[in-house]
Amino acid sequence: QIDLYDFATLEKVSTLFDTKNHSEVSSIDSYTFDKNEKKILIATKSNPIFRHSFTAQYFIYDISSKTVNSFTSNAIQEPTFSADGTKVAYAFENNLYVHDLSSGVKIQITQDGQKNKIINGITDWVYEEEFAFVKAYDWNVTGTKIAYIKFDETEVPEFSMDMYNEGLYPTQTVFKYPKAGEKNAIVSLHIFDLKSGTTKKINLGDYKDFYIPRIKWTNDAAVLSVQVMNRHQNNLDLHFVDANAGTTKIVLNEKDAAYVDVTDNLTFLKDNSFIWTSEKDGFNHIYHYDKSGKLKKQITSGKWEVTNYYGFDEKSGMIYYQSVENGSINRDVYGIKVDGKSKMRLSSKTGTNSATFSPNFQYFINTYSSATSAPTYTLNDSKTGAVVKTIVSNEAVEQKLAKYDVTPKEFFVLTTEKGHQLNAWMIKPKNFDATKKYPVFMYQYSGPGSQQVDNAWNSTDDYWFMMLAQQGYIVACVDGRGTGFKGAAFKKCTQKELGKFEVEDQIDAAKVIGKYNYVDASRIGIFGWSYGGF
Repeated sequence: QIDLYDFATLEKVSTLFDTKNHSEVSSIDSYTFDKNEKKILIATKSNPIFRHSFTAQYFIYDISSKTVNSFTSNAIQEPTFSADGTKVAYAFENNLYVHDLSSGVKIQITQDGQKNKIINGITDWVYEEEFAFVKAYDWNVTGTKIAYIKFDETEVPEFSMDMYNEGLYPTQTVFKYPKAGEKNAIVSLHIFDLKSGTTKKINLGDYKDFYIPRIKWTNDAAVLSVQVMNRHQNNLDLHFVDANAGTTKIVLNEKDAAYVDVTDNLTFLKDNSFIWTSEKDGFNHIYHYDKSGKLKKQITSGKWEVTNYYGFDEKSGMIYYQSVENGSINRDVYGIKVDGKSKMRLSSKTGTNSATFSPNFQYFINTYSSATSAPTYTLNDSKTGAVVKTIVSNEAVEQKLAKYDVTPKEFFVLTTEKGHQLNAWMIKPKNFDATKKYPVFMYQYSGPGSQQVDNAWNSTDDYWFMMLAQQGYIVACVDGRGTGFKGAAFKKCTQKELGKFEVEDQIDAAKVIGKYNYVDASRIGIFGWSYGGF
């Protein structure tokens, strides 16, 4: 069931939807509201495709009439309400459709969708995996136009894979899969007008081999924002497209010696000025541009990173974000005025804090944990950060873990002989004796922009490491160059030679640890998963 809770009291208000009253909806895999929260789009019988993509059966539930409507019998992808909730757009078998909920009329926007050739409005494998999005279309604010990306995969080499499933013989799946240096899908941008039923192809300019990693309508129903990136990903142009004229202008350009990270933080204000995050001064920070792309203000600055952008409250003029200003292994929640003034730390405990804000930014739910504090969830006031009430605390978890007699992580900064300062943690055996010699087991992941040394509650691996410490091992973890949250230079130095500096730093860290009086330097082992295994 889908239940409604009051943010301020945390009491349950009502049950909005219950499958036992609607036999046709067997389960709720995911759900979204229309803008006015009068209807709910419910997914059931989801079937995964790749990492993020899936098809599902969808139903629309009308909250006031308590009726369920299945607008298509097909298993579809990425359905989305128009702004007024009267229509739903979706993708089916590589084509885009719009369904009018009141008249029942279905419009097929594209006709040329074909497996392993043309995809409309849904990303290909590469975009899904590397740019982390699936829905490659967007409604404008008045529900009169839909912008979408078309992927032409015709020239992309094919990869085949045997699927063993449960039968006696495997079947073969063949799909388009560009390896490094091979041809990518050719992308193009199109805008469909619902009133005229016509589609415009947008000429983005003279780009050779390029990506469109994001599209998003602005608050102007006729202006679409489009991010265009070269294949090396070191140049990004933000275009504003005039949907009526079909013309485009570049309002912002980001260049980087290594690469530009694609951001989902682009936020349009009422006047169509926009918030943007960028690493251009060496650290990820928040910027405010006017609607023509002229910089109004760099809102945050300093030798620390903004790690999450939560949103902008039009009423108070406050921007809410998360950052590592209080040390790169910690996270805090902050508020700051759009003019860069009145900055305030809204979380009070040292460790990892993250926030979920109410739609009007009056409250936020703060999730907090540290290496020694199990996760707690509190309702906080956004103006002051004050705790209104505790939602969940986990003292019982801490008490249970205490019975296992574990030693906590010790955080420190390890300096290599080359002078690199690297965040690290260590778990020592319980009755540690500095006069003894211990073997050391090192763990790392080291992937670009990642972090293993963070002041947060235990993961599954941590309990295993604690068990190893109980067997007489010292367990250590070092975040070398290439990992995140210590600035762009530290993160991006591994570009084009992945595995070089990361390996050097683990070896150099092991040499430092090997010189500790209590370490047996002949017994240092290391392991990693995925990128760490590489």
